[in-house]
Parts: sequence; C-alpha cells; structure tokens
Amino acid sequence: MNPLSIKVACSNCNLRELCMPVGLNEEQLQRIDEVVAVRRKIKRGGTLFRNGESFTSLYAIRTGFFKTCVATEDGRDQVTGFQMAGEIIGLDGIVNDHHTCDAVALEDAEVCVMPFDRIEELSREVTALQHHVHKIMSREIVREHGVMLLLGSMRAEERLAAFLLNLVQRLHARGFSQSELVLRMTREEIGSYLGLKLETVSRTFSKFVEEGIVEVKQRHVRILDTDALRRIVNSQQTCH
Repeated sequence: MNPLSIKVACSNCNLRELCMPVGLNEEQLQRIDEVVAVRRKIKRGGTLFRNGESFTSLYAIRTGFFKTCVATEDGRDQVTGFQMAGEIIGLDGIVNDHHTCDAVALEDAEVCVMPFDRIEELSREVTALQHHVHKIMSREIVREHGVMLLLGSMRAEERLAAFLLNLVQRLHARGFSQSELVLRMTREEIGSYLGLKLETVSRTFSKFVEEGIVEVKQRHVRILDTDALRRIVNSQQTCH
C-alpha cells in the first residue's frame, strides 16, 4: 500500500457530521469505516484527479482547500469551484464514469478515499447513507445553480459580496469565525470563478475597504459589515 495511504476511522473523525449521515448505529458506522479505508495526502499545487480520468471514488476533504477547473479552448484555466474541509469532491465523475475537471490542492491537503462502487453497495443496505449521498449531490446542484445566477446577472460588487458571504458561511459551518477568513485562492482564481478580470476583483476589494465593509491584509480578509455585504447582494433581487 502507498505509504501516504493510512487507515482512518470515520467513527472517530471530527468531520463526521459534515461528511457522514448522523444517527448511524455502531455496526453501520463500522461498515462505512471499512469502505473509507484509505487517506491520501496531496501537496499544494498537486492534482487529486484530472479531467478525463476514470472515475472510481468520491473524496471527503479532511484538511486543506481545493479548486476545480477546466482548460478553456484558448488554454486558460476556468475555475469552476472551491472546496474545503468537510466537503465531498469528485461528484462530477458520476455521470459518465470519468472526471470532467481537474481538482488541484490550493494548500497541502488530505482526503479520505471513498470507492464509489462500495458506497453504492452500502447505500442499498443503509438507507441513511443513500439519502445522505443524494443530499450531497442535491446541494452541489443547488450551489452550481446559484453560481449560474450569480454570473448571469450580477454586477462585480454583487458577485464578490455573494462569494465572500458564501465562503464565510461554509467556514462557519466548520467551526471557524463568522467574520475572518484567509483566502486560499489568488485574486486571479477568484476572478476566473466569478467571471471577472483580475483588475476588477482588486478594484472591488479596494472599494469594499474604502466603504468600511472589509479589512484586507494580503490574503487575510476581515468582514466588518456583514449586513452591508448582504444589502449589496439583495439589491440585485429587489431590482427584478
């Protein structure tokens, strides 16, 4: 076995509530432990899977931060999402049995490898797990739909405000601060994800700083006025 692959028990994992269905009995947990037998470490800049690779597993992120991206026809990287500890990555591969994007670690990361055929097998017996897998997929669809709405009609300030609110809300669900975050991604990657030029992202950050909404020190962002960010996003909805 690969030395980077270490046995891990979901039943003792502090992310269990985020990844796994709650309310499982000991025997069911034991069976899931057997499915998720391997952890994999990915160095910053390393790839977990690539576009076109065969799909075999889903991955639960234990530590670290990832971006998913696809190469556009002119060779640029289009960022399609950011994933953090406690989230599941690799769902893109379910449809056609191969991955449709690259998953790149934005910092040193560790994932739990969950072979999909075993998950499916177990899901048939443990309904709570099946329900949970469906819920994760559904959440992913809702998130993607949200991104499409975001890119479809929002101005730069609205896009960046929605992005920051979403990020801080996801981090808060993992026990982090509601107002402070470290951006693991570059301004350029944020721009790629939000459909904005790098200069626009920087200019919008500066505007938020001038208006006293956020404090920015390199990659450290402190949200001083969450309500102001919400108002920026909601002004969009009241216009329609």
